[in-house]
Amino acid sequence: MIEYRVSSFCSAGNCVAVGRTAEGYAVADTKDGSARPLEFTVDEWAAFVAGVKNGEFDPPIS
Repeated sequence: MIEYRVSSFCSAGNCVAVGRTAEGYAVADTKDGSARPLEFTVDEWAAFVAGVKNGEFDPPIS
């Protein structure tokens, strides 16, 4: 069983949760417990986190 963590910014149950798996990480939708979580390898997760830190997913400045 995956032990998920939810952000402290989560409100009204409309959140995502992240948990460790044997192969890497899983991301689940907190409002739909029956949905299968998205799974990522350690390398995929590291690339995503690096992209977030580098601002790759920030909206464009207009």
